[in-house]
Amino acid sequence: MMQLIGMIRKALLLGCFSFIFITSTAQTYKPIGGWNRNINQQLESFLNSTTIIKERKVAVFDCDGTLFGQAPYYLADEAIYAFAKKTYAHHTDSLSKAKMAIIEAMLHGDNVGVNYVKNRIAFLAGLTPDEVKTIGKNCFHEKYQKKFYPEMRELLANLQQYGFEIWVLSASPELLYQQFVKENLGIPEDRILGVKSVISNNQVTDQMVYPIPQDGGKAEAIQTFIKTRPLFVGGNSRGDLEMMNESVGIKLIVNPDDEKVEQGAHAGAMNGYTVKQYWDKHEGLTVYCNDIPEGNNHYITKEWKVPANKSNPIQNH
Repeated sequence: MMQLIGMIRKALLLGCFSFIFITSTAQTYKPIGGWNRNINQQLESFLNSTTIIKERKVAVFDCDGTLFGQAPYYLADEAIYAFAKKTYAHHTDSLSKAKMAIIEAMLHGDNVGVNYVKNRIAFLAGLTPDEVKTIGKNCFHEKYQKKFYPEMRELLANLQQYGFEIWVLSASPELLYQQFVKENLGIPEDRILGVKSVISNNQVTDQMVYPIPQDGGKAEAIQTFIKTRPLFVGGNSRGDLEMMNESVGIKLIVNPDDEKVEQGAHAGAMNGYTVKQYWDKHEGLTVYCNDIPEGNNHYITKEWKVPANKSNPIQNH
């Protein structure tokens, strides 16, 4: 009889520990501060619906304007322009002249076109990967350290809790962003994708690696490098249209513009709509994060007369 009682006690203890373990590891949604109840309910319902999925669960996010702010200027531009001014602007050697010619093309070109992102890579060519990472990291710490949206950090934490692979897909140079994004969001470096070029003899070259993740190239990059349809995609602009339409689940649009009507061949399916209008019509989940200039930073981008990006004060929404 005593032996039977002992066995029962062991079984009860085992059951108790099992319950505690299951409870402690259960996938539980934590509401995101700053977003209303309706948004949180939609996110929670969606994430709970994914708990039965046994295959890869992938979430993909644009970086600038989606995970962290882009007001008043893009980090990639500021990092490159600041490095150019410090390293090449006041020199007359052939390398400095060549690099500043690239800068002139960037300053007077379309800053959302494919040629522009190619010029960024051409400018960085000749540096080592570690040097490029350091340029991005230093610029982040000097001028952008407070720009990651807290709401997006909380969203990423929820996605991780539900077993999602989180990827970043940016039209900025991959090496420029990998270090500081990895350190601040905990995303593995090989899941932080951007514009790539061939690395040869430990030097960045201007030989592009395709697809280039700009506009439709972002969808191609998902198919080429991530190799599965994502369940969740987040973006903020026309450039994220094709990428967001790769999602078979949530299409999260952050701070969508509602002033500029997209027109012409480049607008694609968004032709005739503002970004907000398009996603209101196509089942996008719209959220807002505070994106305003902070601190008294001196921006070389401003000094070189590049128009500032639009601010998105949260109180406007």
